[in-house]
Amino acid sequence: MIKLKSGFVSIVGRPNVGKSTLINCIINRKIAITSPVSGTTRNLIEGIYNDSDVQIIFVDTPGISKPLNRLGKVLNKQAYSQMQDVDAILLVVDIESGIGKGDKYLMDQLLDNHIPVILVINKIDKVSNETLIMAINEFKDYHFAEIVPVSALTNDNVAHLIRVITKYLKDDVQYYDKGTWTSNSVPFMASELVREKLLQNTNEEVPHAITCHCTNIDYKKDIININVDIIVDRQNIKKIIIGHNGEMLKKVGTLARQDLEKMFGKKVYLELYVKVIENWKDKERYLKELGFFDNE
Repeated sequence: MIKLKSGFVSIVGRPNVGKSTLINCIINRKIAITSPVSGTTRNLIEGIYNDSDVQIIFVDTPGISKPLNRLGKVLNKQAYSQMQDVDAILLVVDIESGIGKGDKYLMDQLLDNHIPVILVINKIDKVSNETLIMAINEFKDYHFAEIVPVSALTNDNVAHLIRVITKYLKDDVQYYDKGTWTSNSVPFMASELVREKLLQNTNEEVPHAITCHCTNIDYKKDIININVDIIVDRQNIKKIIIGHNGEMLKKVGTLARQDLEKMFGKKVYLELYVKVIENWKDKERYLKELGFFDNE
């Protein structure tokens, strides 16, 4: 009988280094939304990797950056909280953009504890071998447990990363059924897919001013009815999201519905509502209602 190895692994890093793309690549399903916008991930997203003798529970955290409001403080706190009680930490850095002060600050924070830290150098498809070798040599003195170069976008060396992680797993418990690939709720996934389409189809000003909240899911025999509120902090942002004659909102709804139908394998009726809540990112009541928790 094959003995199972299992455990928990946290994925941390600065915003926009490719953490969500990496977890989607590892799980081979979309569980974390992606966009070119910095700070796309705002919640703790759990993905489950299953193999014949391995189960790894990955937690994708919000990118750590200097907080500009209460939401930013909550997100940083969530990310730091996931650096405890795990078998290993993946610190993801973006070699294409360069490894800066923020990355090195995180390295110093993470290496000052007892948990093995694996440095994942991402986006190696974007740089030369010479640049990669220089980066690996630069960080050998940081005493990482391992240094693994990958491209989450092209799946290059990700299988090797899984083998490396497996060495550090301490449990032999099957935490989830083999067919389970995420512990995220259906309402969370629905609201995140809507937010992804907004991030991908609006300009830079809009994404940081929005969040999405699934208010209702009604399962029927042949169709699922889903309602999602799009929360913005200003009236002019609402106008942008709705668009001329409602065209932008219709486009976002169509794209999100298509992904939801792939997820569920049946027809979806998706209804979107745009609501203005001024300064929602600084109001504790709304942060809690929208799924952001500050445990101070």
